[in-house]
Amino acid sequence: MVKKPFRKIYIVLLYVFLYAPIVVLIIFSFNNSKLRGNWDGFTFRWYFQLFKDRYILKSLYYTITIAILSSIISTVIGTISALGIYNMKSIKKKIVLNINYLPVLNPDIVTGIALMTLFIFLKMKLGFMTMLLAHITFNIPYVILAVLPKLKQLPKDIIEAALDLGATPVLAFKKVILPEIKPGVITGALIAFTLSIDDFVISFFTTGSGVTNLSITIYSMARRGINPKINALSSLMFLSVLVLLVLINKRTSNKREDVFINEKN
Repeated sequence: MVKKPFRKIYIVLLYVFLYAPIVVLIIFSFNNSKLRGNWDGFTFRWYFQLFKDRYILKSLYYTITIAILSSIISTVIGTISALGIYNMKSIKKKIVLNINYLPVLNPDIVTGIALMTLFIFLKMKLGFMTMLLAHITFNIPYVILAVLPKLKQLPKDIIEAALDLGATPVLAFKKVILPEIKPGVITGALIAFTLSIDDFVISFFTTGSGVTNLSITIYSMARRGINPKINALSSLMFLSVLVLLVLINKRTSNKREDVFINEKN
């Protein structure tokens, strides 16, 4: 009984520690003063100036475009790769999984320099395409790690049963396997999208002139002092991701309720 209050206090302190900086950022995005530690009244002017700043909007465009494309492509490749790894024999599976862990455990600066060297060796011009390929490369292992646990939860003979009933391999994957592993696929896509938006080091080494994402833009602006417009932009991005997660969780919970009702009937 004594432990329960301490657990609640610990959880509250943990969430305060995690979300207090975000709350402060959102509050100061409405601050009339440019000084970060001085409140000078409520205003929306940084939001209005944000949508007039072409440099930030251009960085936002590249960030969102690369994040969407890399998350979609890496999710498709990662899901197919996870299915292939799942069907491998024990020894081969262990070897491939260990290889898959390397990009996850590898420092970003090593991955960034390695990809930059590869692109230069292949005589590829650094820019939008090289940054996109880099983001796809470091996202794929995370998608594989998100999808594999869902594949392990499948009944062992489910694929053979679908094939015995006349389904083609493609139809069996589409109608039987994909609906079962869908939560893992969505999780992998969200992780890939978040990592792509958040990445700085790998993007810094694999981009070229004229192509920057928000991380690089914020870094260059931070050297001269954080502009309050960045607070406004960060607030909008946080709220957008929050709304997306709420909608996905609501949709998932509604499907679970429908399944429960159908099973009960």
